[in-house]
Amino acid sequence: MSVANAFEVSKIVPDVIPVAPKELIELKYQSGVSANLGNELAPTKVKDQPAVSYNADPDAFYTLVFTDPDNYDGPELVYREWHHWLVVNIPGSDIAQGDVLSGYIGSGPPEGTGIHRYVYILYKQPGKLVFDEKRLGNKSIDGRAAFSTKKFAEKYNLGAPVAGNFYRAQFDDYVPLLYKSLGV
Repeated sequence: MSVANAFEVSKIVPDVIPVAPKELIELKYQSGVSANLGNELAPTKVKDQPAVSYNADPDAFYTLVFTDPDNYDGPELVYREWHHWLVVNIPGSDIAQGDVLSGYIGSGPPEGTGIHRYVYILYKQPGKLVFDEKRLGNKSIDGRAAFSTKKFAEKYNLGAPVAGNFYRAQFDDYVPLLYKSLGV
């Protein structure tokens, strides 16, 4: 299945973004698992920031968004999306040299909420940009709820996403430990 087809079948298009990316972001976790267009991964296995690779223009800058569009299942869709990681001004494919707006927080679907989609989306920026979002460490949940990847991309004129990947996860015994570390 192509990346675009997987994003459409899983309803990431239109739930998160209006147009599907065509290329794949490779995501490999320290636990030995990899994301693969909707496979199920346990929160225990994705708690640490993954190694991320993608085809990149070495002279361009990129934005990487990692989000959960299934955070909230109520009538107010504005609360639906919760971002887990946000890195901007990535030179080429060197994530470590990008500006971290929100530090990485692994998957933490609440007990009883079923399976969630965890989505990585990559944008090629029109150039190096100035972002006015509050910087968040990996222990801060402030400002992560009610996120909109679509509105963020529009705000910074990021255009259509160039690459993506996703997996699915549901509650496991790591989630309460994650919440405790976040002060929830």
